[in-house]
Amino acid sequence: MHSSGANGKLAAAIARGALTLAVLSAILLVAAHPAEAQTETVLYNLCSVANCADGGLPVSRLTSDAKGNLFGTALYGGIGYPQNNGYGTVFELSPNGSGGWNETTLYAFTGGADGGSPYSNVIFDSAGNLYGTTIVGGNLTCNPPPDDGCGVVFKLSPAATGWTETVLYRFSGGADGEYPTTGLIMDSAGNIYGTTLYGGSNGPRGCVFELSPSGGGWTEKVIYSLGSLNFDSEGDAEGLTLGADGNIFLTEQSVVAELSPNGDGGWNPSLIHTFTSENFANYVYSGGPVTLDLAGNLYGTRTRGGTEGFGVVYELSPGKNGKWKKADLYSFGRGIDAFPWGGVVFDAAGNIYGATIGEGGLSTPHGNFGEGTVFELVPQAGSGSYQEKVLWTFSDNNYVDGVLPLSGVILDGAGNLYGTTFEGGTGGGVVFEVTP
Repeated sequence: MHSSGANGKLAAAIARGALTLAVLSAILLVAAHPAEAQTETVLYNLCSVANCADGGLPVSRLTSDAKGNLFGTALYGGIGYPQNNGYGTVFELSPNGSGGWNETTLYAFTGGADGGSPYSNVIFDSAGNLYGTTIVGGNLTCNPPPDDGCGVVFKLSPAATGWTETVLYRFSGGADGEYPTTGLIMDSAGNIYGTTLYGGSNGPRGCVFELSPSGGGWTEKVIYSLGSLNFDSEGDAEGLTLGADGNIFLTEQSVVAELSPNGDGGWNPSLIHTFTSENFANYVYSGGPVTLDLAGNLYGTRTRGGTEGFGVVYELSPGKNGKWKKADLYSFGRGIDAFPWGGVVFDAAGNIYGATIGEGGLSTPHGNFGEGTVFELVPQAGSGSYQEKVLWTFSDNNYVDGVLPLSGVILDGAGNLYGTTFEGGTGGGVVFEVTP
């Protein structure tokens, strides 16, 4: 097993991050399934009972390359399994030309100086290198100290013999941050930005950091400490989105904010919207960053809220004098398609896609947790409203198709949707495809 310090930190990250127990424990009932016409295919079962060297329990969204290969991270498994459960992996799925997919474990973490337990997705640079974070590992002492460090930012470089890992930065748990839990973004100059769950100048609330290439190495700088202003006193960053102008949109537990370069190497924060005055304000987690369209509008999910309190997909539109207008595009009701999680994506026709974690019930094999759905929101001409279509409901077949799609979905050019589930399959979750 992981050390007790690491387990405590991991549990804290799960409780305050994408696996917010306060939200999941609120799930109570099961409703009738809406009609579905799409097909779900399990592309790969992670972490089988016999072998977990490939990793399991994926939390983050997938990333695709130009060839249609899929890349993801697993929180669990890899090296040392089953003696210590492993510290997670980075994996690739590639079409094999015969209708199936081949899995390759690109890297398995040891939990030491190389990092451990990757909680967020990986991103590419223009040279084909992958970048990501782990929430533990690095071997630097934290406050309070876990046994195996405060997390790292890593780079994976392809080579003829496989992929090589380089640690770009090890967090110390102080003002530089601790526990990077959300995905990275990269600007055109190669600077990397991310968030931490703890650390920064306000300690428990976390920070937004920048890593800049310098002299063959990397320099870390905190560009914003969460909780510095009254509007984001709760902290809990849930993701970053890079705008075309270089501004950064920050999604937190209860607000969306914007960080703008001030020309002197610093960044100015400004509030876009706060959700704390709305109904069900104690459950406003989104589980992901906002999505930006070409007109500069932002789209996202809130796990609670809306007209019935079971979650909402919203749009934020820029207006005059720096003011933003919020519109709820769709409010979810009680049922298996309640509680949207992980953000949204949209296609060229304006259809919106995402995933929900659904309601559960004491009578279900999965206990109090929901199983989840993949949904589509279709704009209704002339009305400004959206109609929901449930494209797939998970776990109708003894959980072999997956349980809890916490990562949301990505979309390819043919309209196929890809994602992961946290559990199900052979035990450690699945990588799935939903076809139109």
